[in-house]
Amino acid sequence: MELHRTTGNWRLGLGLSLVTVILWGLVPVAIEIVLKKLDVYTINWFRFTTAFILLGCYLFKQENIPKLSQLRSVPIYLFAIAILGLMGNYVFFVMGLKATSPSHAEVLIQLAGLFLSLGGLIIFKERYTRYQWMGVGILLAGFIGFFSEQLKVLAADSSRYIDGSIMLVIAGITWAIYALVQKQLLTKLDSTHIMWVIYGVCGLLFWTVAKPQTLLQLNSIEWMALIFCGLNTVIAYGAFAESLQHWEASRVSAILALAPIFTIVSMSLTAWLAPGLVTPERITALGFLGAILVVVGSMSISLGKVKVIDN
Repeated sequence: MELHRTTGNWRLGLGLSLVTVILWGLVPVAIEIVLKKLDVYTINWFRFTTAFILLGCYLFKQENIPKLSQLRSVPIYLFAIAILGLMGNYVFFVMGLKATSPSHAEVLIQLAGLFLSLGGLIIFKERYTRYQWMGVGILLAGFIGFFSEQLKVLAADSSRYIDGSIMLVIAGITWAIYALVQKQLLTKLDSTHIMWVIYGVCGLLFWTVAKPQTLLQLNSIEWMALIFCGLNTVIAYGAFAESLQHWEASRVSAILALAPIFTIVSMSLTAWLAPGLVTPERITALGFLGAILVVVGSMSISLGKVKVIDN
């Protein structure tokens, strides 16, 4: 089977990855707000349906709606795996977020980047240099530092944090599966075509268990947060899908590890500007140090030169 190769335009790949990481860093805060009124399935139904409609309008305007013959060129099992992987990620992430906190969830979900990186090394024959392996070590040290403190603080509140953390690990695994299949789908279809189909099928499946009538309970701030979640889906995942076209999966995954920094900062600002809207985070000095090490390690990986070994 032919494996996907990048275009080599690393600057564009880096820029798209940064767009993704900023938006993904902010979305846990928005989800935290709407979780007060909506269930997991209704939130995800709204996000995917919004993304499907907006991307569909864009493709229609560009006269670029995928033809049935194009879709038939893709093995249906690849689409099925990608759809189930992304749906699993959305469900388990929101459930894990509900049981823990935005910063905890965003840091733990970075395991998805490690899983994606591992998949890039194994499946797409990408190879790390010694410098990059040092970055992996720093990244892991950051995870250990952050979670050793977070678990002490959070576990004292409720045993739900353990279950929530397990859900977030599962969310990371399912996302990495989706991302690797997404990269392979690029050998057959344009990234916008792939995401449009995935958004549509996911929105339809979530609609069967969603409760659209509960949207009437939202106030103006909650509506703004929910709309942001919908826009976040189409823009962030569109940028992510396109970044894989230009940059190696292992490098993209390293940049995504920066998301917790944006989550921590946005949570602090939100709690300060709008007291009571979200629960303030409790992060110790060691926790902050761990988050910084995650950033340093991710940058060490992304700035190194990944080698691709041909068969």
